[in-house]
Amino acid sequence: MEAFATGPRATVRVPATSANLGPGFDSLGLALDLCDEVTAEATSGTTVAVEVQGEGEGTVALDERHLVAATMLRTFKHLGLSAPGLKIKCRNRIPHARGLGSSSAAIVAGIMLADALAGAGMTRSEKLVLASEIEGHPDNVAPCLLGGFTIAYTTEDGAKAVSLEPSPRVHPWAFVPQTKGLTSVARAALPEKVPHADAVFNLSRAALLAAAITHHPSRLFDATDDRLHQSYRAKGMPESTHLLRALRSAGIAAAISGAGPTVLALTVDDTRVPEVPAGFEALRLEVADGAVQVATSPNE
Repeated sequence: MEAFATGPRATVRVPATSANLGPGFDSLGLALDLCDEVTAEATSGTTVAVEVQGEGEGTVALDERHLVAATMLRTFKHLGLSAPGLKIKCRNRIPHARGLGSSSAAIVAGIMLADALAGAGMTRSEKLVLASEIEGHPDNVAPCLLGGFTIAYTTEDGAKAVSLEPSPRVHPWAFVPQTKGLTSVARAALPEKVPHADAVFNLSRAALLAAAITHHPSRLFDATDDRLHQSYRAKGMPESTHLLRALRSAGIAAAISGAGPTVLALTVDDTRVPEVPAGFEALRLEVADGAVQVATSPNE
């Protein structure tokens, strides 16, 4: 492997994301303007030191096991570089283990920081493929990297995605519970097979969602309906399921965000949402751009 010059520093900002959006299991996602900011500096030696402020402070690993650090080390290896020591500072706003893409944000941040420090010039397509390999699926990493509303899919060459700009009439709300959830547990609740009619139902709703969120917001309620995964996961998140049903009973286009337990609502214009129950924080957000590099300094 090639040697790595120490000294440069880079900062990136990465958005929260909501995957699935109801029918688009492992395929559809939306970037949200709730962002983590991560700075990394290459140092001499091989020591990795991580500082965390905000979400995850006091609970996550502060060495090479931290997801940003581990991703940076994997990216250096992918680039054929011998990794330097690292000093990483995370200012986190994205809630952890709530279905808002905190792990995808960390992965995208790690890839972008490694690329920036190495001056490798990876394309967004290359970053998406690597991020999806690390995460295991592209539905969160795609909107985190590309921004907007994304449709992700995989080919023999790896993950690919397109990004579309949602209608300015669409305003996301995230209802974040105090309780946490694990993606692995949520996935374990899914059956190996689903009825053919349910598959057809979701195909039609996912196709409709692409049109609804961009040009026909009045169709969002129908477009966010699902029969493939939310009902199977309901027992594991009863409070979120109750809120989801209450929002949809009020005519609000709502879905479980990713693997949950956050509930995402897509309101149109100034639609009012019902008062949320105790134990949830209501965040009115906007659709975000993708991950960006906000600062870089050369060797000093």
